[in-house]
Amino acid sequence: MPRRCLLTGIGGFIGSHFLEHVLLNTDWEVVGIASWRHRGLPERILDSEHYQRHRDRVTLYTHDLATPISPILERRIGRPDIIVNFASESHVDRSIEDPVPFVQNNVNLVLWLLEFSRAVKPDVFVQVGTDESYGPAEPGKDHKEWDTVLPSNPYSASKAAQEAIAISYWRTYGVPVLLTNTMNNIGERQDPEKFLPKVIKHVLDGRVMPIHAIGDRIGSRYYLHARNHADGLLFILDRVRPVLFPDATRPARFNIVGEREVDNLEMARLIARCVGKPLRYELVNPYAERPGHDLRYGLDGSKLAGLGWRPPIALEASLEKTVQWYLRHPEWLEFSYHRRCS
Repeated sequence: MPRRCLLTGIGGFIGSHFLEHVLLNTDWEVVGIASWRHRGLPERILDSEHYQRHRDRVTLYTHDLATPISPILERRIGRPDIIVNFASESHVDRSIEDPVPFVQNNVNLVLWLLEFSRAVKPDVFVQVGTDESYGPAEPGKDHKEWDTVLPSNPYSASKAAQEAIAISYWRTYGVPVLLTNTMNNIGERQDPEKFLPKVIKHVLDGRVMPIHAIGDRIGSRYYLHARNHADGLLFILDRVRPVLFPDATRPARFNIVGEREVDNLEMARLIARCVGKPLRYELVNPYAERPGHDLRYGLDGSKLAGLGWRPPIALEASLEKTVQWYLRHPEWLEFSYHRRCS
């Protein structure tokens, strides 16, 4: 019998890519939840050829996860074998500008999802986390699973809080939590406020792109395509059974990391090369406009690599694929959430 997966944030950038990857590589049935009032867009789902081909395996519900799941919706969802929580507000700048509702949303949604999990008892609850929970990584240092959590801004603090709450439900209530942390995802249908589509737009318009740097030290990340992220998650779900307290002192946890570190100027140049136009840029000190910014993040992916996982799409190939998609779909560089919601 096919496994049943509850996927939250299904209308978000990464959640929609995970949906595609599941439909293409498994026979699972998917139940998706989205509020459509945050950053989720139905077009991310409806425009997918994989969704159109396999839509009989997908059921969508509209619900704000920052509020309780009603008994009626609980009954309609049924018991999922797997819950994967992508739902979160996910932008540092917006968390700094208006932190209270941002943090409250991210904390409340994981609380109600874990309460739902207490009731329906899935086989595994995957809490998808970020590298930013660990805070900045010094040059040459990549954070391993269970390194000290030291978030720098309200966004990363809210994601660290999600993990802490999930761990408490794992220990207190026996929810089969599995934690993952990943780094900066790229890919088609990404929010235009993110780095890659922003660079494409600046290059096309001939505008100067600000690149964060302190002196001659430029910020860097391990970028990976969202489908690589999805592949890593499926790899873990296929091979790892969640451990439970008191048989273990902490849940299973894995970093899902891109193939190599790239500084943001090199990344911008690679994007401009794919666009076919020159990059105009200036190095700017991030702390003047973005307090709580971390210049460098780094996760150690050796634990997952030791199980045999490798990112299936190389960085340059994924960049070329993604940039060409945006050039064919320029409307994804132009839309404004503020205009949509005003």
